[in-house]
Amino acid sequence: MATLPVYSWRLAPDGLATRRQLRAAGLRPGGQDVVAQVERPRRRRGPLTAFLYRVDRAKPVRPMTPAKTAALARANAARRTCPACRTDAGYVIPGSLGMCVPCAYPEPS
Repeated sequence: MATLPVYSWRLAPDGLATRRQLRAAGLRPGGQDVVAQVERPRRRRGPLTAFLYRVDRAKPVRPMTPAKTAALARANAARRTCPACRTDAGYVIPGSLGMCVPCAYPEPS
């Protein structure tokens, strides 16, 4: 098995991009293999690693279908609905609380 070339942070050659960089350009890896990696050093832990893909082999991002849009809207609505009072909180319910803030911290009477 061949090892991947490793580049230092911000020193990757042109024509290679991370998955996030591809997505920002409206592209996706499209099934291609990782061709290199870039490492960002950290002080007390191992380096952060990002995999690089060839931009010329990347494919355009698939467009959102109406069914995907509807499913995403339902999933986001479920994340905003408080299980205790069953109302839309207007924000994503914190996992640490498990319910909206007014239900988690009711006003003392």
